[in-house]
Amino acid sequence: MIKTKRTGEWLQIIVPSEWEGITITDLFREIWQAPKKLTHQFRTENKVLLEGNRGNWNTPLPAGGKIQLHLFEEEASQVIPSYHEINILFEDDHVLIINKPPFMNTHPNDPDKESDTLVNAVAFYLLSKGESANVRQVHRLDRDTSGAILFAKHALAGAILDQMLEKRYIKRTYIAAVHGLLKQRKGTLNMPIGRDRHHATRRRVSPTGQAAVTHYQVLEYNKQKEFSYIKCWLETGRTHQIRVHFSHVGHPLIGDILYGGKPLTNRQALHAAKLEFSHPFTKEPIICYASFTDLPEIFNSIDVHKI
Repeated sequence: MIKTKRTGEWLQIIVPSEWEGITITDLFREIWQAPKKLTHQFRTENKVLLEGNRGNWNTPLPAGGKIQLHLFEEEASQVIPSYHEINILFEDDHVLIINKPPFMNTHPNDPDKESDTLVNAVAFYLLSKGESANVRQVHRLDRDTSGAILFAKHALAGAILDQMLEKRYIKRTYIAAVHGLLKQRKGTLNMPIGRDRHHATRRRVSPTGQAAVTHYQVLEYNKQKEFSYIKCWLETGRTHQIRVHFSHVGHPLIGDILYGGKPLTNRQALHAAKLEFSHPFTKEPIICYASFTDLPEIFNSIDVHKI
């Protein structure tokens, strides 16, 4: 684990042995893979110090040395802060993980007018703590999907987590209940997904769509009701991916009317139950489990801590 310490608006990092000999430039470009614009900003605005002094970006770093990063600045909110109760699964100076309730959009489509989304609620929460930061969502969940969702508290954390998501270093495990009894207890659905030309919000399996890969495993069957309870994890993050894939193979999600599910519940039976990744700065393994806040009639037999 990499040792870090916050002091006011600065983060101090003790250079680990695996960084010995690399430069600050290498750290931003190769290790963190930060965008060029953000890297340039840190460089030109003297936001990186080495042993308390302006760092030479091309000098090899010594193991045990101290780097200081100016990360925690006041930012004007880009959304309307609005109180909504939120369930926090994990929080530190860099990341925030929320158990998103169903029937709530992740972010506003019009930041100047909408105030009832999860991002608005997080903005209010941070302001109530005296943190004037613009939270950055790393991924999203559909309005009616519940569960763990990851936010970054500052730009560098957001950039590192974006790269981690793209490289599949962030694992998201979902629980779903589908119609029918899946014949294979384990499998992979590898089918490209594109827009449905006949419906504004629907997606469909299409040979001209974007690559989409969903892995699944059956947790249990309800033979009386002919339901299958499954866990899924994704290699890609296409819109409605799990819903489209299982509908296409004849096992639509329960409650997912848009994709052929029966209205046995008031939303699709889909929940982001587990989130796993290495912390962007300390490399500490973080595992969060999100409990169900509704749909007890569907998911009451599933223990998210055992998936």
